[in-house]
Amino acid sequence: MMIAALFAPGISFAQNSFIAGADFSDLKFFEDRGITYKDAGQVQDGIQILKNHGINCIRLRLWTSSAAQAQADPYNYTNNLAYTLPLAQRVKNAGLQFMLDFHYSDTWADPGHQTTPAAWATLTFAQLVSQMRAYNSNTIVAFAAAGAMPDYVQIGNEITYGMLWTNGQLTGSWSSSNPSWIRLGQLMNAAIQGIKDATNATGAKMPKIIVHIDRGGDWGTTRSFFENLNAQGVPYDIIGESYYPFYQGSPANLNNCLSNAAVEFGKPIIVAEDAFPYTNTCPSAWLGKLYGYPPTPAGQVSFIAALARIVESVPNHLGAGFVYWGAEYQAASGVNEAGFNSSSFFDAGGNVLPVARAVGGMAAPLLISPSLNGSNLQLQWPFSGAALMLTTTTTLEPSAIWSLVPNTAQTTGVVFTVTLPVDSSQTRFYRLQPN
Repeated sequence: MMIAALFAPGISFAQNSFIAGADFSDLKFFEDRGITYKDAGQVQDGIQILKNHGINCIRLRLWTSSAAQAQADPYNYTNNLAYTLPLAQRVKNAGLQFMLDFHYSDTWADPGHQTTPAAWATLTFAQLVSQMRAYNSNTIVAFAAAGAMPDYVQIGNEITYGMLWTNGQLTGSWSSSNPSWIRLGQLMNAAIQGIKDATNATGAKMPKIIVHIDRGGDWGTTRSFFENLNAQGVPYDIIGESYYPFYQGSPANLNNCLSNAAVEFGKPIIVAEDAFPYTNTCPSAWLGKLYGYPPTPAGQVSFIAALARIVESVPNHLGAGFVYWGAEYQAASGVNEAGFNSSSFFDAGGNVLPVARAVGGMAAPLLISPSLNGSNLQLQWPFSGAALMLTTTTTLEPSAIWSLVPNTAQTTGVVFTVTLPVDSSQTRFYRLQPN
């Protein structure tokens, strides 16, 4: 008789707190243009579909744009408070965690664009520091009052070269005494203090603070950035890294960066943005930088499986989560989506793809599911066990010796699978354990 038993000690970042997330910032934007989201061909609320597939956290970006800007150019200006707050309520009402991504700009903020909001453009630096504290406080109070208190807050989006340019822009040779680093530290400290002010005023729980850069494949810049940030006394909780293979390099580079960062800084780390195409109609520049994973639905899943192994094997159990970017994207007339509709969680017909369950599986309850297939035993487990190895023994006595099962786990659908011959001569137990 064959018995499969689960034992998985030391799983990283307590299973129920691992972030299996998706950025869904433009859900309402696409809904307003007639886009529908489907599961098994049935139209459903997109947020509920993600929840049903194991996603436990939704990230929403926030811009400082005016109503006039949003009306004139919705795609590039719509994500202001009036737009984002009701969407955040939908997230919280669905029972999911909410990650708020402050951009501190009227439009997209990234390593090449960190434009100061138009309404703040004439402020002196001292006034800008005060504005950051007040803006963050007022914004968090608004979310708390609406029943949509964030669980996580990003202080800026991909701020590798600072924010609120030129006042908070990083220039010159990086060092803790560089005036541009000192200014950035003051702005970030003011932002975080504003959030603390809001939690004190409302009695809400202080959200976890994330600092997000775009160097998931670049340990050298990551190390320099956080060394200098730490010297400014900025009190953050989580390191966030963007990692797109077509922008940040190979998965091996990601593994090197996250592992070194965990050892060096001792902070939980998340992949704060990632995407991978499900179709070869993606931008041609992407195709040569997919590192052997095909641009197909199955290729998407295999790529996520590889990243799950990396994130969940980060040293000292500091791999804290994974957030997929552009999960809601669909082709829309007149909108330049830079190809990200080809890397969505949903195909061109709006049907959810297996990648959603693969990402959700990173936070799934870790159980081995056994089944018999003729003369073979199949053992399957979700991507939450990506960093664990399968071992076996013939007794559950305290002195039992657990041996590594040599058969390599394969990505089958959205789970890992090991197929073994049935040995009817003895009872055998299996468990997952860290390397």
